[in-house]
Formats: sequence, C-alpha cells, structure tokens
Amino acid sequence: MSKPLVIAHRGASGYEYENSRAAFRAARVRGADAVELDVHAAADGVLFVHHDEVVSGTHITRSSAAQIRTLRLPNGESVPTLDDALAAIDAALHVFVEVKSLPPSCDDRLLAALEGDGGAHGGRCAVHSFDHRIVQRLGRARPTLARGVLLASYPLRPLDALEDTGATVLWEEQTLIDAALVDTLHRAGRRIYAWTVNDPDDMRRLVALRVDGLCGNVPDVARRVVDASPA
Repeated sequence: MSKPLVIAHRGASGYEYENSRAAFRAARVRGADAVELDVHAAADGVLFVHHDEVVSGTHITRSSAAQIRTLRLPNGESVPTLDDALAAIDAALHVFVEVKSLPPSCDDRLLAALEGDGGAHGGRCAVHSFDHRIVQRLGRARPTLARGVLLASYPLRPLDALEDTGATVLWEEQTLIDAALVDTLHRAGRRIYAWTVNDPDDMRRLVALRVDGLCGNVPDVARRVVDASPA
C-alpha cells in the first residue's frame, strides 16, 4: 500500500495566513503533496477562497465580487478567487476544494474553474463538502470529477454517504478514525483522509491505521512522519 498523501490544510497555514496566496505558495516548499482550500460563491457567482463566509464583517454570499476584492486578509493580501488560488498552487500538487456554499446556478462556473482553460487543472482537482447535496449535484454534472464527503461524526454505515454521492473518499475528523472504519472503506475500494492532523503522535497513529491522507497545517511535520514510516 502506498504512503498517505500529505495535504496542506488551507495551504501551509501553520506558517502563512490560511487560504492566502502565500500559504498556497508555501505548500510544496513545506513538503505537501496536495492543498486543501475552501470556496464560497459571491452573489454574482465569482468563487472566492476563504474558510468563513464572513470576511471583515462582509458576507461573501451576499456581496458582489467587486466588494470582496476591496477586502484584505490579515497578511495584507486580497481574498483570492479560486482562479487566483489555482495559479498560486504549484502545478505538481493535487488540489482538494472544499465547497462551503454553492447555489446550483454556480455549478458550471466551479466546474469550469476546476477544469481550467484547455484542461490546465483537469485531473489534479477534486471536490468535497459537508453538504452532500452539492457533491451529488456536481457528480451528476461531471461523473469523472473526483469527489469526497466530509463527516465530523462516526458513521455506522460509512459507505452509504459515498454511494449516495458517487464519492470515493471519506474526509473524517481524525479523532474518530479507527481500524474498523479504515478497513471498511478499504475493503470497498474507497479511501479515507484524516483532518485536521497537526500532532506527530496523531500522525503516526493514523499512518499505522493506513489512512490515505493526512490533512494538516504543518505539512513539513507530516512529511517527516510519512517519510519515516514503513512502506
């Protein structure tokens, strides 16, 4: 079995402000295989990368792109669009887009951004969400799009959410992952990514359980743990 992916949570957010261009640029330098980021759709459909829906008191989903572009992150950067983020992330890295909010009218815009002009981003991008309706919807529109579902509770029937949405990856809160859950998913040919993992002891426990990805703020720490683990 291959070693787990090292996924930089909101970029290398342990070192640069989360979901910023600086955090995305730092991900590969810090040893990441992939970047996880969050998106919301503005009122006019432009996709912005930010964890919370509110930036400096301004609601992304109720505001125009022009209004969002006037705002600044604590590091002085503007709030990146999804296109900005994809441009900042090293082309060798996978990108996992957590869709926080997305009205159906914006589905095509998201899919176009992930596929890129001429397919520039096609194949390296995947989506996941706590809102499994979004995952299901995007999958129906693009059956080849890699998809995952997020959970923060222990599922008694973990395959149900994957089958309902066509997803192949379960993103699970790391403290809830045990051997039984990993085995159930692997026996079904599915994967499990752990979030948010920053402590080396937690990383070693999860690697021993054979998770497929470690998503955390300190990808360099995860890189060392993963590289030190047996194949």
